[in-house]
Amino acid sequence: MKLLFIKYFAALLPFFFMMDAPTLKVKSATVTFKIKNAGLTVDGSFSGLEADIKFNQLKPEESTIKASVNSKSLSTENNMRDEHLRKVEYFDVAKFPKITLQSTKIEKTGPITFKGTFNLTMKGVTKIVVIPFTFMKIPEKTEFKGSFQINRRDYGVGDKSMTLSDNATINLSILITE
Repeated sequence: MKLLFIKYFAALLPFFFMMDAPTLKVKSATVTFKIKNAGLTVDGSFSGLEADIKFNQLKPEESTIKASVNSKSLSTENNMRDEHLRKVEYFDVAKFPKITLQSTKIEKTGPITFKGTFNLTMKGVTKIVVIPFTFMKIPEKTEFKGSFQINRRDYGVGDKSMTLSDNATINLSILITE
């Protein structure tokens, strides 16, 4: 009888682990950025976020997040500027069609706040970024929200400039389907 119980438990064990970090499906996502250019703030966005999110707010250390956007989807609502930014000296979208984010560690910092350590790969360069984010699950919606800064030159996006800031702020908002 004991052997039967052990076999039964061993057969079900993988299902318990899968339940710990359920895969979440993205309903919609907003990926925006802000950067100073000639003293003015330029707003932009990327669309078409694709993500594989396995997240357990009670055991965030077991969670993984992998996401990407199409670099060609870049939009600042100025077609001439967008085409310029898609060229080799900036995003080189022909050679590097995806910008990816892959978690390496997720920690809980408060009731709905977390800190994720991610590998951000842009234009063939991978750097570690730390993203503080919130995860809210209420009856009307389930949402991740986070914001972080990067130095564009770390990724080879443009050269040194007297008018274009090196630092950009990236904002993420991801709604999950129920």
